[in-house]
This record gives sequence, structure tokens and C-alpha cells, in this order.
Amino acid sequence: MSLSQPHSHLDPSAWVQRWSHLVPQGGTVLDVACGSGRHVRWFYRHHCRVTGVDRDATAIASLAGFAETVLADIEAGPWPFPGRRFDAVIVTNYLWRPLLPTIVDSVAEGGVLIYETFTQGNETVGKPSNPDFLLRQQELLQAVAGCLRVIAFEDGFMGEPSRFVQRIAAVREAPGSTGPARYPL
Repeated sequence: MSLSQPHSHLDPSAWVQRWSHLVPQGGTVLDVACGSGRHVRWFYRHHCRVTGVDRDATAIASLAGFAETVLADIEAGPWPFPGRRFDAVIVTNYLWRPLLPTIVDSVAEGGVLIYETFTQGNETVGKPSNPDFLLRQQELLQAVAGCLRVIAFEDGFMGEPSRFVQRIAAVREAPGSTGPARYPL
């Protein structure tokens, strides 16, 4: 099975790469709305057990054989992983607000949420421009409040290509843990 990536748009997000060291080798990773699987491939190459979910059968077809692939419309149907938790949940360029609590709840104890998508302001530079698909100011911080510990958060403009993004890396600490945990930056 070839894991080559013929197009640069398939390169993993720099944000995902930056925080992937928080995922243990051999850990379980869920890539939500994985598309053609750039992050599925990234974590597979880093010896993780990867699950990708998307509603596009053609996009995920190339992932069979090295990842668990789940064909599901997570906006219209039930969440395909009830009660399941992962060492990492990855979300990029995707927002469906009703799923935010479920996504946060899918992070296992000691696990990490790595999330990056478009935010308000993006309508001034391109697509998406529909406010339904643009995070509001500090919305990811609000989504994880009381559940996950924020390790890193950014909200602002990025060039090449021009876009407004919000991104977070947050962990679910073990109950009863004492003292500050060290998460290498």
C-alpha cells in the first residue's frame, strides 16, 4: 500500500504536526471528517492505530488497508463511535457545532484534541464564508472549558494562503492528578 502524497494540499497541517508528539506511539487516533486522509497517513507513519471517518466514500477508499475507515454522515446520522474514546482526536477544516461536545467527549483520559479550522473574518478573504462554518471568537476555548486542559490556542490571520483560523491543542488529564503536568512545547 503506497502512502505517497502526490499533492502538496495533502501535507499534514503544521499545527497537527507540531502537537502530534502528545500522542503516544501506538495510540489510537480519530480523524474527524478525514477526507482523503492526510492526517490518517501522518499518524499511521508515526505508528498509531488510526480511524478516519468521512461521508465521502471515494475520499476514504485509499485509506483501507492501513486505517479503520468509517463511512458516515456525522451531521445527519448518529455518531458512529458511541462510548468510544481515543488517545487523539484530530479535526481540521471542519465545523459542525452540534458535534463539538461529542468530539471533546471522544478524547480519552491522557488524550489530546488537536483542532484547527476557519474562524470569523475568513469571509473577508475567501471560502468558507458562511458563518455556520466559521468559529466565533474563542469558541474552541469555550468548547473544551471544564473538560480539557488547554496546552496551546491561536486565533487569527494566516497567510499563504490567506485565511483566518482558530486552533487548539488540549488534553484530558487523569482524574485526581496533582500538580502541573508538563507538556513539551
